[in-house]
Amino acid sequence: MTAVRLDATVHGMVQGVGFRIYVVELVRGLGVTGWVANASGGTVRCVAEGERSDLEHLLRGLERGPAGALVDRVGAVWMPATGEFEAFSLRSGWHSGD
Repeated sequence: MTAVRLDATVHGMVQGVGFRIYVVELVRGLGVTGWVANASGGTVRCVAEGERSDLEHLLRGLERGPAGALVDRVGAVWMPATGEFEAFSLRSGWHSGD
């Protein structure tokens, strides 16, 4: 199977509710690489690479969010994987992206 990349931005009440930790736990054991970070404007951005089925599982989790979060919508873009990540990490602060 071919790895793909998911670049997702989660909108709603998603900062200050443990969303990034939730995502790290969600991908544990999936073999997904990439990162999750709070983004400007109160969103959470997640860039992940792996098998499409694993990333679809991740996307469904992003759409639900943890208890305490109110997800309005998730903007998702699919593209070919670059293979640039070695693991999945939680980033603090805002990042302009990779």
